[in-house]
Amino acid sequence: MDRDVAALVSRRWRAEPSTEDRLLTIGAFARRAQLSLKALRLYERLGVLVPDHVDPASGYRRYREGQLTTARLVAMLRRLDMPLADVARVLAADGDAGAGLVRAYWDGVEARIAVQRELAEHLRVRLSGGVDRPPMFDAVRTRAVPACVAMTERRHVLVPELAGWLYSTMSRMACAAGDHGGLRGPLFVIYHGEVNQDSDGPVEVCAPVDPAVAGTGPGWRREPARHEAYVRLRKAQVVYPQILSAFDAVAQWLDTEGRPVADSPREIYFADFDAAGPGDDVCDVAFPFTPA
Repeated sequence: MDRDVAALVSRRWRAEPSTEDRLLTIGAFARRAQLSLKALRLYERLGVLVPDHVDPASGYRRYREGQLTTARLVAMLRRLDMPLADVARVLAADGDAGAGLVRAYWDGVEARIAVQRELAEHLRVRLSGGVDRPPMFDAVRTRAVPACVAMTERRHVLVPELAGWLYSTMSRMACAAGDHGGLRGPLFVIYHGEVNQDSDGPVEVCAPVDPAVAGTGPGWRREPARHEAYVRLRKAQVVYPQILSAFDAVAQWLDTEGRPVADSPREIYFADFDAAGPGDDVCDVAFPFTPA
């Protein structure tokens, strides 16, 4: 833990001595705070909750009765599985700021749980052989998409680097589109090959712009009008490997319907990904196909 944070925690939360604020042995303090001796020693070592007095000769620790409020708060925060470094920051903050830190921490927990829930669903579908596919992936829809001209950036990338590269590239291209009349449609990502631990695509990020001010040659892509089959994903579902279930669902639907795939699969991002919550719709997984 940062020593400055630990010092601030110690100064802010150690109770001021008073005639009515008795010193308690570590055993008595532990019982009243409903914390173990092991936990108290850990909190002391990390600077989260330090004794008011340590006898230099015997090493006996004494806590002020007024520190029980802090100890009980620490215990409650730990029941949220909050890391001790975050606990220290909550203790060091003012009331409103501390409440904001707890809220931010729990928002992160809920986002992680949402992603893990989707991953568990993906694994359940995979292990059942797809016979128990979630209803969302049964709702494959089709649409006609007009032609467009897009700025592009292509790269060979493996799974561990994919999310970071997509995020930075799409952000950069959305800004660069301003030099060509601004975006004229959602950003989309084309997978020209498999992307996993061993295969690196390539992957192409596309930013549609005004055809009248578009360029030509390398770095530009002219997409013809096409038909797409697609499923819609929530933010929590746009995570590898569970997103693969969406690709599988569309490919299986096209095969069942006898509609040949006409081009590489893609992800279409139509919402502000950063601002979206885990349950918000943000992306379509789509396959161009040849209509009957």
